[in-house]
Amino acid sequence: MRSASAMSVLAALLDRSLERMAEAAADVRLFDREAIRQASDVWDNNLFPLFWAASTSNAGRRERRARTVLEWMAGFGERRRAWMTEQAAIAGYDIEPLLPPAKAQTPGRDYRGHVMTPQCRLTRHNVDELIPDYDLAAASVRHLRVERAGTRLSAHVQLVADRRFAVDEAAPPALLDVWLDDVTDIAFDLSDTKGAILHTGAREVGISLGPAGRFRAAGGEYRLDDRSWHLSTNGRRTDATTPARTSRSNPPRPPGADLDPDAHAAARLLHHAMLELRSVRYAAHADDVPVTRLCEVFAGAGEAILAAGSQRGARRREAAFLDVIRSWAHQGDPDITRWIATVLGDRAGRPDIIDTPRPAQRTTPSLDDGSPVSRMPSQAVLVMAAWTATHTDYGTERPAAAQLHLALPPRNDDTTSAPWRLRTVGCADPDTFRLRTDAFQGPGRLVRVGKPTTARGLDLHQGALHVTTGAGRSAPVT
Repeated sequence: MRSASAMSVLAALLDRSLERMAEAAADVRLFDREAIRQASDVWDNNLFPLFWAASTSNAGRRERRARTVLEWMAGFGERRRAWMTEQAAIAGYDIEPLLPPAKAQTPGRDYRGHVMTPQCRLTRHNVDELIPDYDLAAASVRHLRVERAGTRLSAHVQLVADRRFAVDEAAPPALLDVWLDDVTDIAFDLSDTKGAILHTGAREVGISLGPAGRFRAAGGEYRLDDRSWHLSTNGRRTDATTPARTSRSNPPRPPGADLDPDAHAAARLLHHAMLELRSVRYAAHADDVPVTRLCEVFAGAGEAILAAGSQRGARRREAAFLDVIRSWAHQGDPDITRWIATVLGDRAGRPDIIDTPRPAQRTTPSLDDGSPVSRMPSQAVLVMAAWTATHTDYGTERPAAAQLHLALPPRNDDTTSAPWRLRTVGCADPDTFRLRTDAFQGPGRLVRVGKPTTARGLDLHQGALHVTTGAGRSAPVT
């Protein structure tokens, strides 16, 4: 592994992010939504600082700026620093000599000065501290989701847990979020929504739900979403050892300064692309995000930004950034180029940089490709399955719902090398929701169940996934 300049590492991290997202979306049968969300989220508040660091021909100044940006990025916690270290290593760089020593993670305080709940590993010690304050035996499932993370499975279970301690004022229900990595065993249906037990062990952790529900995994974490946690036994104990909130507790502003107009336009465009990529976090719209095409267009952006920003003189730098923007536009298909032109005009105030291609002859221009046909595919791969209970959210009643991500073969069962497609299917008030480990084993026979006048739904892998509803599906499976 090689040591390198801070600016080279910073640019490589951007390029690795785009490569990682392209890898995560390359085969939707192994779609890794979390990897895409994680990589794109890094650049929400770090992209403009990167452009600022790169925009000088003075190598010493550029290096000092880049080191400042790397330190700022790594300051967002252990997870961010670990991600940076991992991705830099994949790119061939050792980032640790460029960063200050890692700080121990301590609980913070909210704007009221109340100590906030930390995110904890699923260990016996941590669970033993949780149980005296929350009645998990009476907990109910608010939401659960199992989805692919490449060749692995991950799970998220959210419980509504009754407090065992008194609170001073009316407070929303306490929510316990449990995340499991490398899931190995899944069993759940709608009779398993009441009661929970957390399991911890040296080689396996998990959660049991109701009479027969279970999730087992190699590791996991949990976090309480409870604004009254500071009144719990564990909260009071943590409060006594947590420093008081001060004006310095406010998050620092990101490093940087105003960019020149063309560099700013390039930064605004790439930033908006990262926001578009990050929108896969909204499961209902994940199949609408053109991940692969956006990553192809902006591939090598870090190296291009560094080359443009290193030009001597503001005029040459601005001309180089214009060339970068136009090269991105020329690499895209007409739909992506129209999208770039729209972003430059609406978000950057620069409609003058590229010409907008004429729209295709269709009713609604879209980044989505292909047109649906009526016949349901004979097979599918389950990518994600989620269920949410009826609940009240900020005063609004939300019905129960089921949601699936299915990888579907090329339309008309094309046997060529055409890629599989991601499709989101959802329904309200499911009558049946059954999920077993075998539902994720790979391509399986997809069957429509029920009659038009009764409950309708889908079955995959001979009942390993079985969802029915009288309300119909949100979208046809085509």
